[in-house]
Amino acid sequence: MDGSSRASYAAVRGTLREQLSGDGNDADATTVGEQLFAVTSVLDSSASLRRALADPSAGDDAKTGLADRLFGGKVGDQTLAVVRALASKRWAAERDLADAAAGLAVEAVLTGAERAGRIDQVEDELFRFERTVAGNPELRDAMTDSQRSGEDKSGLVRTLLDGKVAPETELLARQAADHPRGQRYERVLDSYVASAARLREQLTATAFVAHPLDEDQRQRLAGALTEIYRREVQVNVIVDPQVVGGVRVLVGDEVIDGSLANRLDEARRLMSR
Repeated sequence: MDGSSRASYAAVRGTLREQLSGDGNDADATTVGEQLFAVTSVLDSSASLRRALADPSAGDDAKTGLADRLFGGKVGDQTLAVVRALASKRWAAERDLADAAAGLAVEAVLTGAERAGRIDQVEDELFRFERTVAGNPELRDAMTDSQRSGEDKSGLVRTLLDGKVAPETELLARQAADHPRGQRYERVLDSYVASAARLREQLTATAFVAHPLDEDQRQRLAGALTEIYRREVQVNVIVDPQVVGGVRVLVGDEVIDGSLANRLDEARRLMSR
């Protein structure tokens, strides 16, 4: 998002937080998220509706009135307040309105997980499921098959995850399958993992290792990275035989490479001079 859309999104996020900061429980935040996902689907399905709600020449009363007529009685009061806020803001492009609704839906679901003390679990489970899909050609093909309906793909995810992960993990993984909004399934899951990390206001590091790390090793690596960046760092681990030994860590765009393979490459370069 650019320009006015960025400012509008920040403002509506404030509205979402206000609506979720009352006396509601974990289910309230999750329900708001589910309803905002439903609103996103409606917006994605109708270009004329997006234009009407994002029309800069239309008055705020007209746009919020339209939102009331469309969604009033179909979503809860908290969700409707967020939708009204979306309709009242200025958007640089009509698609930004739907993108904002989708982003707020994810944040609401993750807020529910955070209140339930499951945000770490949800982030880790989404990451692991993304790696499972990426590493399984049959599953990856099933999730990208244009001949399969979103409902069918969502059902497949339910079969794989039901009872094995946090409810927020399953909800988000199924949402990404049912309505990926033109993106590859793995990329949608990646965006959810990033949203969880942002919500926790911490960095996410991906560690590539030759062999799996036990929990003590993972914690020591996280502690070392936390000291380096002076912020809490969540470490996701990927086993990669090409690392040979040691560890290669990716934090944002920065690479910390302490792998044996990298040291051997450096030695070869020195010897060839």
